[in-house]
Amino acid sequence: MLRTLAPALRELERTLRAWLAAAHRFPLSTLQRATIEGLADDFKRQADALLLDQPLLIIMLMGGTGVGKSTLLNALAGGAIAQASFARPTTRDPVVYYHESIQPHRLDPALQQCKLVAHDRPVLEQKILVDTPDIDSNDLANREKLHKLLPVADVVLYVGSQEKYHDKIGWDLFLKQRQRRAFAFVLNKWDRCLHPGATGLRPDEDLLNDLQAQGFVNPLLFRTCAQYWVDQQNHAPLSAGRGASPAPPLSPFGRAAGGEESPPSDGQAQTSPAHPPLPEGEQFPDLVHWLEMGLSRLEIEAIKARGVSQLLRQAQQALEAACPPDLKDVAAKTKTVWQSILSDEARAAASVLLSTLDPYQREIEHFFALERQRQFRGIMGTYLSLFNKIKYTGSTLRQHIPLLPHFGAKAETAPTWSLSHFTQACTSVASERHLDARSRALGNKLLIEADRQGFPLTLLNEPTEATARIDWRSRYAQALADVLGQVEQIWSRPSGARRWFQAIIIFLADWLPLLAIGGMGLVLLWQYIVDQRPFAWGDLLLPVAVMVMMIVVLHVLIVILLPLRWLPIRTEFEKHLEHRLREELEHAYCGIPLDVAEKLLEERKQVEHVLKDLGEVASWLEQREQAASIAGLYGK
Repeated sequence: MLRTLAPALRELERTLRAWLAAAHRFPLSTLQRATIEGLADDFKRQADALLLDQPLLIIMLMGGTGVGKSTLLNALAGGAIAQASFARPTTRDPVVYYHESIQPHRLDPALQQCKLVAHDRPVLEQKILVDTPDIDSNDLANREKLHKLLPVADVVLYVGSQEKYHDKIGWDLFLKQRQRRAFAFVLNKWDRCLHPGATGLRPDEDLLNDLQAQGFVNPLLFRTCAQYWVDQQNHAPLSAGRGASPAPPLSPFGRAAGGEESPPSDGQAQTSPAHPPLPEGEQFPDLVHWLEMGLSRLEIEAIKARGVSQLLRQAQQALEAACPPDLKDVAAKTKTVWQSILSDEARAAASVLLSTLDPYQREIEHFFALERQRQFRGIMGTYLSLFNKIKYTGSTLRQHIPLLPHFGAKAETAPTWSLSHFTQACTSVASERHLDARSRALGNKLLIEADRQGFPLTLLNEPTEATARIDWRSRYAQALADVLGQVEQIWSRPSGARRWFQAIIIFLADWLPLLAIGGMGLVLLWQYIVDQRPFAWGDLLLPVAVMVMMIVVLHVLIVILLPLRWLPIRTEFEKHLEHRLREELEHAYCGIPLDVAEKLLEERKQVEHVLKDLGEVASWLEQREQAASIAGLYGK
């Protein structure tokens, strides 16, 4: 089972690292990234450890200054291993106590940098004991060493004393690590713990209550006097001695762990005249038996499997915390609110732009008149051309639009009507007065409303600010020119019934003057031939006079029936300009929340895929975990 887990953990490590290396629209905090990177490192470390034929169990002694960790390790080793022949002696380095059959290069890299002490005890062949620096050391380098070693530990042997069994630094570290490591507890210097403290409880009773409050139903707590057993090494070697056989246990695990006092064992009875007898309830032989015999291969594999399960759960929790939220509904609400704001902005921008056109209403009417003039032919077309030249003589708009002929030049109009120069000038004036400031304020207004809808601003700041930096002057100028052309088309070439009405008027205006001339000519001929009316030179002016009168009447009708006045043109223009600006603004801004939500949804699917892989491995592992006596090492 454990060897099957190794490739699965390696694949999970690769998946996590690939996800971390990818671009993230939903930002990861420094702590989240560090946590997930640490989990990926743990996956690799666990995979390497599980590939061994006989998986090694790392038992790490942890505790504060003066609690007797080193003394306890010396007692367990059967000698002062601090004076042994180290493979890599370095002052104040952690001590690694391992079986001689294990090649140092097979140890975890973090352990290879410690003091290495080999032994030949078969009962500890798969177990490595590690003495660590004090968790409350004033030397920060020592604390750093401890934090680098903790990820390697499978079981933490939390060593305390009467003074330091529940100090804040150690307890906080225990609470942080309890979900990832198995924990057993040693209350050393037991001879000082037999009397109740300020709380009315003995230290072991107080510690057991706190552990049970943390979900440890039957915690493993060993009461020891390590210094006594170190002193006894020269008089009565115990099972903990180098190469010796294990001592018989004092009691089963449940009794030793639950805090009940056990009867003295043979090991306890072996005392030296130079030393007083052990205090009642001392359990060092129980600790030795648990390390040597209680942690069998079955328990080692169960602890390894449980450690992987806890690692998987922690990875799931870390990914769930880093998983992007589903913002589809929030994005839809934000878009609706933004549309209302952008509609108001388009209305205001259209009003500002129109205010720059008001001084040029005469010139704009001139353009509309010229465009309509092109639809008339013959005598009426010539008349309207002359009339417009006289009426709009001195139009300043000619200076803005080079395509218009100047007075005295050949009366030719451009095939297309371009207002680019004029609209750009008007837009520049409007932007300098109001629009630039409104564009800058618009982005902030949209972000405020998005925040009210619950959309994280960190996701919207960058795209919204980038959109606000667009060259809106050019866009407004193009919209102004397009709408002017659109409105001109509506007025000069209408659709529907108005189109037919205008076509009839144009047809009559083109042909009635000619019919008037022809009709008047026929009348004169009739009078000359039938009525024998004498010829008069003044008669030659009659057809012209009738034609002129007809043209004037038709012009009056055109002005009345097809008016070209600024106020109605302005109303039409404002409506279309507002619609065009609203489309421009909505196209630029309204897609931002939905785009961000869509990208977050893609990232969310990636996280869910990783979580699915983690869940599959965790489920497979849960179904195959072997039953073992390790329940007391874990809280709920």
